[in-house]
Amino acid sequence: MIIFRYIARDLLGTTAAVCAVLMLVIISGRFVKYLAEAAAGMLDANILFAVIGYRLPGFLELILPLAFFLGILLVYGRLYVDSEMTVLYACGMSPGKLIAYTMAVAVLVAGVVAWLSFSVSPGGLAKAEALLSAQKSRGEFESLEGGKFYPLRGGRGVTYTESMDEDGTMHEVFLSQSSVDSSGVRQVVVLAQTGLPTLAEENGERYLVLNKGYRIEGMPGRADFQITEFEEYGQRLQSNSNPRRHREKAESMSTAELRASDRPEHVAALQWRYSVPILVLVVSLMAVPLSRTNPRQGRFVKVFPAVLLYIFYLVGLNAARGALEDGELSATLGLWWVHGVFLVIAGGLLLWDSGWRGKRARVAAPLAAGSES
Repeated sequence: MIIFRYIARDLLGTTAAVCAVLMLVIISGRFVKYLAEAAAGMLDANILFAVIGYRLPGFLELILPLAFFLGILLVYGRLYVDSEMTVLYACGMSPGKLIAYTMAVAVLVAGVVAWLSFSVSPGGLAKAEALLSAQKSRGEFESLEGGKFYPLRGGRGVTYTESMDEDGTMHEVFLSQSSVDSSGVRQVVVLAQTGLPTLAEENGERYLVLNKGYRIEGMPGRADFQITEFEEYGQRLQSNSNPRRHREKAESMSTAELRASDRPEHVAALQWRYSVPILVLVVSLMAVPLSRTNPRQGRFVKVFPAVLLYIFYLVGLNAARGALEDGELSATLGLWWVHGVFLVIAGGLLLWDSGWRGKRARVAAPLAAGSES
């Protein structure tokens, strides 16, 4: 029991450290992406931390298996390099007991991953998608700030307002748009004293209503510009995305809803949620033989090939999920065949590590000598 506590403490501590580093990397990349969208006026900066917080369980669900896999490699690699594993074996601990200790901790980690995958992550993702969809359904001019130029979505032009009231009224508005037709590139410049984004009740379209200004239209390089003075001018706005669909994405649906559905994408999402905890158990079996090393090789010698094997595992699961979503793979086969393949690989690694190769060589040598005589 003392040895188990020692190994479990090292495994969980190293897993937590690796998980923290990987989480920092992923969250930083995601935060930079959201920050760029906020700087472009496509996202409200006030919801950035809320969206990141809701996405944390989903990130952790995918990071924990890799962190535990690397934790086994690093901890056992250190034990082999420092000859602690040799002492443990000399004191009577067998390779089978080491695997049992490892799998006991792996079951705990798989339970946490299953809890995240089945319950916490879908709810957090649904809330994050709701926030992002609410932002995407806003008008294009509702997140502007006074005194700054903003590009229009799709590269259609640029807009500027001197100041903006709390109710959304813009003052000293400048709007420049370009379009291409059969005669060439046409430029439209609109100058107005005030402007206000409004929603038309008749068709639900968004418009920018400008007051007291000028509209200038023409082709650059030509003198036939049309200048129109107006008291009120309405400019139809493009939304950031299609109207929000009422159905939820498969990733944000509850597990009960996925179980009640037979749609291929829902079946694939459900099998993926089962696959993540299974992934923890299978890679734990693979990590034990892959961690074996000697002091001359160093503790990191097998980390790279082990990570490559892990990547192949994830790529296989993603490929099988895509084929299942497209209807190219039956639900019975689903993602399970990938787990089966890598479970066989794990079994082969365990047999190889247990001395099967040496036993085979010792058996083959007498047979070869007898045949020569």
